[in-house]
Amino acid sequence: MTSDEIGAVVIGRNEGERLIRCLQSIGPYGIRTVYVDSGSTDGSAEAADRLGVLVVRLDFKQPFTAARARNEGFAALIAGYPKIRFVQFIDGDCELDREWLNKALIFIGRRNDVAIVCGRRRERYPTASIYNQLFDFEWDTPIGEASACGGDSLVRVEAFRAVGGFRAQLIAGEEPELCVRMREKAWKIWRFDAEMTWHDAAMKRFGQWWKRAVRTGYALAEVSRLHKHSSFGIWKREKRSAIFWGGAVPLAIAILMLANADAAVGILIYPLQICRLAFRKGITAPNSWTYALFMVLAQFPEFQGILKFNWHNLIGSPGDLIEYKRD
Repeated sequence: MTSDEIGAVVIGRNEGERLIRCLQSIGPYGIRTVYVDSGSTDGSAEAADRLGVLVVRLDFKQPFTAARARNEGFAALIAGYPKIRFVQFIDGDCELDREWLNKALIFIGRRNDVAIVCGRRRERYPTASIYNQLFDFEWDTPIGEASACGGDSLVRVEAFRAVGGFRAQLIAGEEPELCVRMREKAWKIWRFDAEMTWHDAAMKRFGQWWKRAVRTGYALAEVSRLHKHSSFGIWKREKRSAIFWGGAVPLAIAILMLANADAAVGILIYPLQICRLAFRKGITAPNSWTYALFMVLAQFPEFQGILKFNWHNLIGSPGDLIEYKRD
């Protein structure tokens, strides 16, 4: 492949130095790159422009979403360079591994049935906070054919166009939702064993983690609803779990306590669930107990996000961007 056949779309909002590192990590590949800025006030767009990257500034008249940003970046890239066959999407708080793109292009070039290929996303500073550690767990997904990808991935232009790109209105979960539509068209999503990107979460506060989990719950509800009749539908089990552990169980305990205060003992079901998850992960595995604790705790903000989506759906209101980085 030639450099005219490959491009990159970077999205960001007030990423500062992280964006500069992201763009510099793409530079050695010598590929066409578009940066899409969602109303940054820290000079991100100007910094990208100085690095020689084509900058697209999103219009404030429409709601900002990552999905919309990626779509507009893709459109700008293809309009300028119509020969491009593959696009590397990457978030502005990530850096591209120096070997990733070469490996990914070889793989996807040999597999005409693969629409998206992704690798291992890692946290740049996993020990900086417990939340960064949790991110690193989250990125470690199984090797092989997958049901979904994340924000960083190499995408085949033909497949992306065939399904109409991302759903611009989604405030979260747009990548897995795109994958559902691609799989319905017989395309495959693949994760192979290679380093892909380094992510800088910079998450230090519980409030940030909680708000991100609310955002996850919102996505669980919206995406599972969109594809509730599809055989490729996703997140139905995860949504039911959040409703059960984050909503139904606390409500049941509270109602029983009205009749008998001893029913408060029912709260012990949560430590038992933590133990079950830790044992399933492997009680001697690194951070298995931390993982189990936060998996259970996340059910509460995820349930909050599910309620938030259903309320917006009831009143016919579009979802608001849920920003957790600057909480």
